[in-house]
Amino acid sequence: MSTEFTQENEEFTQHQKKSSSYMKWIGGIGFTFFIALLGFLLAKTPGFDHVGQLASAIVIAVLYRQFFGYPEILRSGIAFSSKKLLRFAIILYGLKLNIGTVLQDGLGLLARDIGVLVFAIIVTVWLAKLLKADKNISLLLGVGTGVCGAAAIAAVAPIVRSKDEDTALSVGIIALVGTVFAITYTILRPFLPLSDEEYGIWTGTSLHEIAHVALAAAPGGQEALAMGLLAKLGRVFLLVPLCFLFMYIMKKKATGEENADAKIEFPWFLIGFILMSLVGSFVIGSIIPVSGEILDGISSLTTWLLTAAMVGLGLNVNLRDLRTKALKPLIAMGITSIFLSILTYFIV
Repeated sequence: MSTEFTQENEEFTQHQKKSSSYMKWIGGIGFTFFIALLGFLLAKTPGFDHVGQLASAIVIAVLYRQFFGYPEILRSGIAFSSKKLLRFAIILYGLKLNIGTVLQDGLGLLARDIGVLVFAIIVTVWLAKLLKADKNISLLLGVGTGVCGAAAIAAVAPIVRSKDEDTALSVGIIALVGTVFAITYTILRPFLPLSDEEYGIWTGTSLHEIAHVALAAAPGGQEALAMGLLAKLGRVFLLVPLCFLFMYIMKKKATGEENADAKIEFPWFLIGFILMSLVGSFVIGSIIPVSGEILDGISSLTTWLLTAAMVGLGLNVNLRDLRTKALKPLIAMGITSIFLSILTYFIV
């Protein structure tokens, strides 16, 4: 009788622990979405409306960490958001890439995009070396500048084994600098001797995020916006081969290391990214009719998932490290972005 009671008591205790762990996991995920909501609301206010939900949420997450510390009790859920939800968001991000449009209308722009990608990464890393800046953050910023901002950084970070706080810092910097450049472009537009088409191509080949391209190209009209997004899609298209290139480099580097932890995991989420790109390019619309409202809803879901994931990363940021780790990479990336804007302006 006593033995049965003891077993029942142990089973009840284990059940309570599992329930408690599950609630903490749910609570952690909910916490990241709550801060994402605060970021969404903050992005509606004057000033932050140009910064966007993603960067606003990261700012709130970083400030929360500094004033209240890391919410350890919710760690499992927060880690799930920053890793699993992040990969799911990147998979959904593939719907934004229309492969057919890039291959049909953007092959010429794609050649320029390859040049932009190579230039951005090499120059950023080179300047970082001269400035003795943090190598990992500088590399992520170079990738974000050359490809598609936060999404590119998020995709490459696990391959190059970036720390969560470095990834979050890089995303915050790319969002901030990209917004500044996009606003600067809109101010300069009336004074530039460029046609709407040329202006659109310039924005698409030089600005950081798709949102930045849309913000800067819109004042040039529909033609500028269309060309800008087409040029930007070419850079998004290059994300997949770039990730596989980094994977190859990291594997070669790992062969010279004795540490077993040097093993590089295959980024399976990129397969999902490719599949979603194929679905969005050749299935949706032509085979399966999908309304614009549904596509807009999926786009919004992608943004929310990516924002919640970045909140999870932002909670790992220690502001005391910001000045020592992020300032020099920021300078390197800023200089690269200026050179990139000037260079692409003259080759449009």
